[in-house]
Amino acid sequence: MGVSRSAFWRHGWLGCLVRVASLCALAALLPGCNGCTPSVPPVVPTERKFTPPAVTFTDITDKAGIRFTHVSGATGKKLMPESLGSGCAFIDYDGDGHPDLLLVNGRPWPGDDRGAAPTMALYRNKGDGTFDDVTKAVGLDMPLYGMGVAVGDFDNDGLPDLVITALGGCRLFRNTKDAAGTHRFIDVTAQSGDLAKPANWPDAVGDAFFAWDRPIAFPTSAAFLDYDKDGRLDLFVCNYVVWSPKLDLSKPFSLGKVGRAYGPPQQFDGTHCQLFRNEGDGRFKDVSKQAGIEVNGVFGRPVAKALGVVVADVDEGGWPDIMVANDTVRNFLFHNQQDGTFREVGLEAGINYGDGPRGAMGIDWGEIRPGQPALWIGNFAVEADSLFRLDDAKKLLFTDVASIEGVAAPSGPPLVFGLFFFDYDLDGRLDCLTNNGHLEPEIHQVRPQQVYRQPANLYWNTGSKPAFEAVTAKEAGDDLFVPRVGRGCACADIDGNGTLDVVLMDNGGPARLFRNNGGTGHHWVRLILEGDGKKCNKSAIGARVVVTAGDLVQKAEVRANKGYLSCCELPLTFGLGKAANVDRVEIHWPGRDVPVQVLTEVAVDRSHRIVQK
Repeated sequence: MGVSRSAFWRHGWLGCLVRVASLCALAALLPGCNGCTPSVPPVVPTERKFTPPAVTFTDITDKAGIRFTHVSGATGKKLMPESLGSGCAFIDYDGDGHPDLLLVNGRPWPGDDRGAAPTMALYRNKGDGTFDDVTKAVGLDMPLYGMGVAVGDFDNDGLPDLVITALGGCRLFRNTKDAAGTHRFIDVTAQSGDLAKPANWPDAVGDAFFAWDRPIAFPTSAAFLDYDKDGRLDLFVCNYVVWSPKLDLSKPFSLGKVGRAYGPPQQFDGTHCQLFRNEGDGRFKDVSKQAGIEVNGVFGRPVAKALGVVVADVDEGGWPDIMVANDTVRNFLFHNQQDGTFREVGLEAGINYGDGPRGAMGIDWGEIRPGQPALWIGNFAVEADSLFRLDDAKKLLFTDVASIEGVAAPSGPPLVFGLFFFDYDLDGRLDCLTNNGHLEPEIHQVRPQQVYRQPANLYWNTGSKPAFEAVTAKEAGDDLFVPRVGRGCACADIDGNGTLDVVLMDNGGPARLFRNNGGTGHHWVRLILEGDGKKCNKSAIGARVVVTAGDLVQKAEVRANKGYLSCCELPLTFGLGKAANVDRVEIHWPGRDVPVQVLTEVAVDRSHRIVQK
C-alpha cells in the first residue's frame, strides 16, 4: 500500500515504509550532477494490452538556439520556493504565426547575487527551426523570483499580454507595438489596481532577508478567463501558503542524518485563491470574496494551498468553471453560478481528494473518450495520479478511474508536477504527458526507492479500455525520457507541420525543447481563433469548438493555461486519424448573445485563422 504525502511527513522520513518496486534498481549517475543524485531510466511495463505507435521526440534544444538554465537560488538553506519553479509558455507575441517560447526564471536570494541577476527568457521563433533570444529587446530582462505565467490579451488590442506569478506578487506586462512593428512588453503592474496590492518583495538582503518574518505573497499558477462574459479577460491566481524566510528556517525540517529538508505544506497555513475582474481601463479589481472564491475551513481559516488551475465549461452551460489542484488539502471545483459568483462544490462532486489528501500539482481537463471528459491531477511520489471522470454533467459527479484506465500503476512512483493533454500522434484521441522530479536532491540517501531526477511519463490513448498505455523509449525515443527535475511543461506546433512539440522545464537545470517527428500519416487541422474584442475577448479564451470528421467528433476549448505554472499555445490542434475531410466546425464563442459560428468543408493538414462574425 502506498504512503500519502501527509503520512510521509507525519511519521518522518525514516519511519515511513514506501513500496515502489519499479524504482528499486538505481541507474548510473546522470552526467553533470557531480555524483550527488542518482537517476533512473523510464519504467518499462511488464505486460501490455496495447502497443503505442512509433512517434519519436527529438531533443532539438541546442540546434534551436535555446540556452536557458533555471536558477532556483538554492544554497543549502532549503527554503520552500526553491523546490517549486518554474513554468513556461508558448506565445505568438509578434503575430507572425510561429509560436514563440517564454521560460520563467527564479533568481538568487537577496544578498547572494553573483554578477548579473538572471531573468526570464523570451525566444522568438524564426520559423526555420531556430529561435532568437529577444528578452532584452522586448523589455523582459528584469530579475524576478518567478514561478508561473498566464497568457491572454487583457486589453483586447490584438496582442497577447503576460502575467508572471512571482514570489512577492504578480507582474502584468502589456504587449505593445510601435509604428515600425517593434514589440515591447511594458510593466503596467503599478497601474493595474488590486493586482498590484499583493506585491511585497522585501528590501532586506543577506541575513536580514533570511530573518524577514512578514509573509511574502506566494502566487503559483494563474489563468485568464472571462468569468462574467463581458468580453474582457479576468484573472484567476493560485496562492500557495503563508510563507516567510524566517518562518521556514525556524522549523526543524530534517532528512535525518543527511541534514535539512524542504518543508511540507502541512507545516504552513493555507491561503486564498484570488479572482481579479478586468475593469476595462487597465485595472483589475479583487472580487475573490464576493465571487465565492475564498474558501475557509471549519475553524474559519483559509484552506487553499493551490499549485495548479484549469478553466473549463464543465457542464457545458456556456460559462467557465474553475478547477484547482491543492497540495495536501482538498481540491476545488468552482461552479459558475452565471451571476458573477461561484459555488465551490469539489467535495460533493467527488474531486476533493481521491482516496485521501494528496500532494496535487499539475492539472488538466479533456475528453478521454468521445463525450467523456475527465480531470487529470498529478500527485506526489508514491501517490498515483488522479483521473476524475465526469459521470454526470448536470449533477457534477465524478469518479476517480485512474486504476481502471491504466494511469495508477505508472504514475505511482514519480513525483508529478507538469502535465497536459494533447494528441501527439494525431489519431483524434487525447494522450497525456507528465513532467516529473523530486524535491530533495538527497532523497536517495534516505529512500533508496526514490530519486531526484526522474523521467517524464507519456501516456497513449488506446481508444479502448483501459484508456491509457504508458509509452516507452522504444516507441518515443530516448530523448524525452532523460531524467530531470521536472516542473512546468507545454506544447505547441513550432514548425507548422501539424504535430505538437514539447518543452520541459528542469528545476535548477536546463529547459529542453523536443520536436515531435510524427510519421503516422494521420491528418490534422489547426484552428487559430480571434474574437471581436467587444462581446468576445480577442484571444477567444473560453471558446468551445466541436469538430466533426466522418464518425469522429471532438470537443476542445481555447485555454492557454495547462498543468503546472505553464501555458500551451492558444491555437487548437485536432488530430483526424485517417479522416481526409472535416465536415463541420462548430464554434461556441465566449461572451453574451454571441451566435454559434459554423464552418463546413474545412481543408485538412493546414492551419485556419477564424475571426468571430
